[in-house]
Amino acid sequence: MQNFLIGLGIGVVLAIVLVVVMSVNRHKEMLQEKKETDRLRRMLNDRMDLESDGLAKLKNDYVELKKQNENLRISLNTYSQKPNRKEIARLHVYQLAVDRLTINSPGFGAAWQAALKESEEEFQKTYVGVQPFIKRLIPMKTDANVLPRYVETDEKQ
Repeated sequence: MQNFLIGLGIGVVLAIVLVVVMSVNRHKEMLQEKKETDRLRRMLNDRMDLESDGLAKLKNDYVELKKQNENLRISLNTYSQKPNRKEIARLHVYQLAVDRLTINSPGFGAAWQAALKESEEEFQKTYVGVQPFIKRLIPMKTDANVLPRYVETDEKQ
């Protein structure tokens, strides 16, 4: 019986030593896991802060760009409403059309030059003499009604 108690004592001591060693190892693993989770948590917080700052900056930039876009739209509308802007733009369109016709139509160039010279002479006459005076006093009728007008019809018949 004494051998049994000695064997049992040695077994219990070994079991206690094994439990202590295992609990120390487990405690070390838990500390390492805690350090790792803390590190990961800090990294995640840093990344979220950076993304939050970046997103806030993007939102601010978006708002600023939206304001600039609206200001530019208003400026463009104001600029296009200034006197002679529409006329100048229309003249550019006409000039492009004339250039294309001159290049694409062989007979158009000579006829255009003759018509242009006559129009310039007539236009110069409007600055000198009696004709400009009369034009200021009596409005002239234009050929604005050359295009057919659409007549509204009653469809209730």
